[in-house]
Amino acid sequence: MLQLESIHHEGDEGGGSAASYHLLRPTGELDAYTVAQFREALASHAASGRLVVDLCGVPFIDSAGLGALIGGIRRIRENEGRVVVHCDGATLLRLLHTTGFDRIVPVKETLEAAVAALDDDAAGS
Repeated sequence: MLQLESIHHEGDEGGGSAASYHLLRPTGELDAYTVAQFREALASHAASGRLVVDLCGVPFIDSAGLGALIGGIRRIRENEGRVVVHCDGATLLRLLHTTGFDRIVPVKETLEAAVAALDDDAAGS
């Protein structure tokens, strides 16, 4: 079963991260059985502007899940949005690196680095 948490973080007035962003946090396996739910959640963020997808609670992702993630990122970018992936699991990080995913989307091992990367030029390209 896949759990999805969606959080909107407001920007700090006094110095921290200046801009607001959305956080989408799936928990559970992203596979052919759960991909429709994940795709729908990504689609709901197509106009969010700034999104961090937190994959720390995802122990496994198959090609359907990876395809949904790439499709969701494409839609967000078509709306001039920025996306960064937060992932700290060695297995998933290796998958994202091996597939070349980390060359098209910034992948950061801490949430703070992911949020900071939303402001990097590479996050929006």
